[in-house]
Amino acid sequence: MGFHDIIVPYVSTINSRWTYFMCTSQALCMTTTRTARIALVGDRSSHVRSHVRIPGLIEVLREQHGLALDAYWIPSEDVDPAALAGFDGIWLIPGSPYRSEVGALAAVRAAREYRVAFLGTCGGFQHLMLEMIRDVAGVRDAAHAENEPDAERPVIVPLSCSLVGHEGAVHLRKGSLAERIFGVERSVERYHCSHGLDRAYLPVLEAHGLRFTGHDDDGEVRVAELDGHPFLVGTLFQPELAGDGTRVHAVIRAFAEAAVAVGAARETAAV
Repeated sequence: MGFHDIIVPYVSTINSRWTYFMCTSQALCMTTTRTARIALVGDRSSHVRSHVRIPGLIEVLREQHGLALDAYWIPSEDVDPAALAGFDGIWLIPGSPYRSEVGALAAVRAAREYRVAFLGTCGGFQHLMLEMIRDVAGVRDAAHAENEPDAERPVIVPLSCSLVGHEGAVHLRKGSLAERIFGVERSVERYHCSHGLDRAYLPVLEAHGLRFTGHDDDGEVRVAELDGHPFLVGTLFQPELAGDGTRVHAVIRAFAEAAVAVGAARETAAV
C-alpha cells in the first residue's frame, strides 16, 4: 500500500513518499509532545477545496493546539484494513464518488472494528452510513445512488435540494458528544454535497448504536456518532471549509485529540 506523507504543496504523484517537517521553529518542535499517526483516506485532488485546506489545518493544529499529526494520504483503491488498524486516526475525506467504494467502506470498517478514532466528512459521512447498514445491520444490498443509480435499495440518495456551495444551520442534540464538541446548540456549516441518507433507514441504524445528533432546520440528519466507540463521528457538511483556514473547526480538533488519546493508550498498553 502506498503511503503519502502530508505536504503543503500539492503533488500528483501516486505511490511515492514525501517527508515534510511541519514545525516552524525549534522551540515549537520541542514543546509539541502530543502526537498521533493518522490516515487521510480519499482520492487527493488539487481541484477539491477541502483537500487543499487540509495541509494547512494540520499545521494549525500543531502550531495553535500542540497536536502533532503524522498524516498520510491513502487513495481509496490502496486501502488495506490491516494496515489502517495501525493508525491512531482515520479521516475519510470529501471527494465522492471515490475511485473505490470498497476501499472507502473498508476504511470505515477498520476504524469501527479496531476502535481507531474516525472522522467522516461529506462523502465520508455517506460511506459511514453505508458501511453501518451493510456490515452491522446486515442489509447487504444497500447502495449509494451516486455509485449505483439503478440500485434496488439505495440508502444514500439524492437530496431534494442540492447543498453544493450552500451554508445551513445545524442543531446539535443537547447532551450529545456533538454538542460538547461544538460548545453550542446551533451552528452554521458549509456544504458541498448532493446526496444524503434516506430517512427510512434511521431506525435500523439507531437500533445498531448510531446516534443522529445534528439536524438541519427541516430535521434532516447532518451529524452522526457511534455509541461505545472512542470517537467515530460523521458530518454531512465539510468542516474543512469553515472560516478562512487560519483556525480549525471544533470537530476536526476533537478528532485530532481523540487520535492522540488512542495513540497514548496504545503506548501505555505496550509498556
